[in-house]
Amino acid sequence: MMKDALWIFATMFALAAGWTDWRSRRIPNWLTVPAAVLGLAINTAISGWAGARASLLGLGLGLALLLPFVLIRSLGAGDWKLAGALGAFFGTDRLLAILFVTILVAGVMAAVLVVWKKRVRQTLRNIAHLLAALVTLHRPGSQLSLDDPASLKVPFGVAMAATVVLYAAGHIWGVV
Repeated sequence: MMKDALWIFATMFALAAGWTDWRSRRIPNWLTVPAAVLGLAINTAISGWAGARASLLGLGLGLALLLPFVLIRSLGAGDWKLAGALGAFFGTDRLLAILFVTILVAGVMAAVLVVWKKRVRQTLRNIAHLLAALVTLHRPGSQLSLDDPASLKVPFGVAMAATVVLYAAGHIWGVV
């Protein structure tokens, strides 16, 4: 029963975060911070100190893995905190799976957006600039960050919400 509550609350939180990200391109602290606390509380209620440990490790892993992308301005801080809060719900193993599938979903969303907006050539040039920055160990230019108003942006929170919904459905059907 409590494990179902974990999935229900995590899914509700992910959907709310995805919705706000879709509408305003922001995921507010008033949503992520209580969600992280709730994930910790539910895991502690289910498994005691072991649950608290797993929850805190998931929270830390979510924040640690996405922090570099926030620092180079390729991911928003709300997305970063969303990953941490989901880590508090799911722990490290499930969080890694969710992040992997989220990257795939966001990639599909980005490809559709690039084709839809007819920006394939510009996107290929941007990828070349990113690769050059990576090889030379330099920061990419500001035209390749979230700061550029002309850049196409995929709401990562929407991709993460879709992934959590898929995982929740898999849990209900006994696949996950």
